[in-house]
Amino acid sequence: MRVMARISMPVESGNQAIKDGTLGAVMQRAAERWKPEAMFFTTFDGQRTAFMVFDLPDASGIPPFAEPFFMELNASVELAPAMNGDDLQKGLSQLG
Repeated sequence: MRVMARISMPVESGNQAIKDGTLGAVMQRAAERWKPEAMFFTTFDGQRTAFMVFDLPDASGIPPFAEPFFMELNASVELAPAMNGDDLQKGLSQLG
């Protein structure tokens, strides 16, 4: 299932992760493993934030996706199902 992840980290742990190289390494590993169709970086609620859209085969993929962000970046991780335009059209066509 296509999901959108929002990964946000507190300023202090983000500063440290930049200084010691952890931030880039964690993001690179996530990109290599999950092969996101999109990955964006911004600020959200005053924190460094990444958005990733990728395929999560089933719920058992949540720990291997989220734990590196929790453990190495002290980040919060939110996951939500996501649709593209084709998915939306397909769903709307089933309304009858």
